[in-house]
Amino acid sequence: MVQQASLFSQLLRQVPRNEFDQLVRAHQAEKGAKGFTCWTQLVAMLFCHLGRADSLREICNGLACCVGKLVHVGIGVAPKRSTLSYANAHRPAALFEDLFWKLATRLRSREGLGQRKSKFRFKNKLLSLDSTTISLCLSMFPWARFRRAKGGVKVHVLLDHDDYMPSYVLLTEARRHDRVGARLLNLNPGSIVAMDRAYNDYQLFADWTAGGIHFVTRLKANADYDVVEHRRVPEKRSIRADQVIRLMGVTAEKKCPHDLRRVVVWDEVNQREIVLLTNHLDFGATTIADIYKDRWAIELFFKTLKQHLKVKTFVGTSENALRIQIWTALITLLLLKWLHFRSHLSWSFSNLAAMLRLNLFTYRDLMAWLKEPFGPPPDLETTAGQLHLPLPGFGQPQNV
Repeated sequence: MVQQASLFSQLLRQVPRNEFDQLVRAHQAEKGAKGFTCWTQLVAMLFCHLGRADSLREICNGLACCVGKLVHVGIGVAPKRSTLSYANAHRPAALFEDLFWKLATRLRSREGLGQRKSKFRFKNKLLSLDSTTISLCLSMFPWARFRRAKGGVKVHVLLDHDDYMPSYVLLTEARRHDRVGARLLNLNPGSIVAMDRAYNDYQLFADWTAGGIHFVTRLKANADYDVVEHRRVPEKRSIRADQVIRLMGVTAEKKCPHDLRRVVVWDEVNQREIVLLTNHLDFGATTIADIYKDRWAIELFFKTLKQHLKVKTFVGTSENALRIQIWTALITLLLLKWLHFRSHLSWSFSNLAAMLRLNLFTYRDLMAWLKEPFGPPPDLETTAGQLHLPLPGFGQPQNV
């Protein structure tokens, strides 16, 4: 007999049913439902991302092929296409948003999701802020108009460098400027935010400086400033200049009257100068450059999200269905990140996602599979406690 449930079932155990049912009741997500539960919807959408299904047909048919194994994931039968489509269009996407944050909080507090790769001496919270645009067909998503013949949505993310997972996510239409997401952040004093040049907002810089929040970004090429102090440049490093400046101009000086810091770094790979702007006046210039370099982690996060999860093609065309697919993609990424952190092999995240896709309904212990994914399958039979039944003709003489 089989001693373990499928890998998919064991992965779903990280989502406690009692917590999920509480969220369902809080959002009244199953009000008026006739048999199709939100749990079945969650299982179907996670299967969409883990199995890389491209359509409702592939989701429903893929689950239907696993008849007899679905009971281990908490559903009786595979959903119908029309039922799943209606649920994605009408059930609140906020349910899956709250589930993501609840699951992230629990996994972070219990076992953790990773650790900071760059070893900085400071203990400040290091964050990266950026956004990515997901292009959509305007004829199929008319509500997401971006340009004249193009649609899109934008995912704003504040990435925590302690485990390289989001601490803030905002979904907006693609035409919304990046600074809108930055103004909604509620950051703790002492935090350090690394961001690109799109977030240049002098009023935002002033508000963060007054609140004790530090930032590291790129200085605009046409920025007008006055040099207040020239600082010593460290030897044999890539730092070209380290200056304390004051922004000039009528609007800039009025919006941000604080002293800022201009650090010029030489990029050896691309053979160019990178001009950084920060309000942190105490760190060394090399540390400021390394902080901005570590901002590349959020680019890798977006790359992982788009390459390994279904956020470039969608199984529904309504805004609610798109939001549900993006939030369930983030939930799937969270579970994969937890698995990757628990694994004892030096395989990459992409290999883990591919191997799990091929073994979703394999009956093996999940932790044992992480340690030895290419090991032999478990025995399907057990002799513990089994009685021996002697039968004539099987090793015993017969009376004639």
